[in-house]
Amino acid sequence: MDNRETQCSGPAVALAFLGGAVAGVVAGLLLAPKPGAETRRALKRYARRAEEEVLEKAKEARAALDRAIKRGEHFLAAKTADVESAVKAGRETMKEKIDTCCS
Repeated sequence: MDNRETQCSGPAVALAFLGGAVAGVVAGLLLAPKPGAETRRALKRYARRAEEEVLEKAKEARAALDRAIKRGEHFLAAKTADVESAVKAGRETMKEKIDTCCS
């Protein structure tokens, strides 16, 4: 008898789980108590609802992205102004030091 342990990688386990889920869905559709036309209508309704939800979530995500971009633009403008004023102050201080040193 062999005492080696067998280990499965994460992707292999995920693939096995996904394959089992797909097989379950197919079996459920094939063995469903509803007639084919009724099942197709139910699937179409589900797909339509899923599409509407995805579109709504996409609109929400786009709005959130637009808000984040605006905040980033304002932040960048404020920091740019801070850096420009610091550089200007540094130049003025350097000119004053040069003038007092060399005069």
